[in-house]
Amino acid sequence: MSITIRDAVHGDEPHIVELIRELSETMDFPSEVTEKSAEKFLSFPGCGVLLAFEGEKALGLLSYSIRPGLFHGADSALIEELVVRREARGRGIGSALISEFLRKVKKMGCAEVSVTTMPDNEGAIRFYKSHGLVDEALFLEKHF
Repeated sequence: MSITIRDAVHGDEPHIVELIRELSETMDFPSEVTEKSAEKFLSFPGCGVLLAFEGEKALGLLSYSIRPGLFHGADSALIEELVVRREARGRGIGSALISEFLRKVKKMGCAEVSVTTMPDNEGAIRFYKSHGLVDEALFLEKHF
């Protein structure tokens, strides 16, 4: 069966919650995601989710946000989360999601795309670099 990628719509919140919870388990870091928070994310201007499906089963997710950028005078895109179900990894689903995302934001006129990953996540770093992302800045954060 082939993989299809589409924008998430209202009603896809259960798929989003399930995939984010799998990511949370993989990271061994709790997530407070709920269907309500997924709905809020989908409703927020500039935020979106791409879902990869095989039939009716959601196998992967890429969430993102788009914001205006002053320096480049154009929008900037941020990959928020990227997750592929354990049993579906190694099938090119992550690559299909990021390729579709890059096509989408380029068409929208975004000047840049950013993503963060843990500094010791060598697999993710290799993956993103293989799609043309480069080390350009240090991203610092504070959790509340």
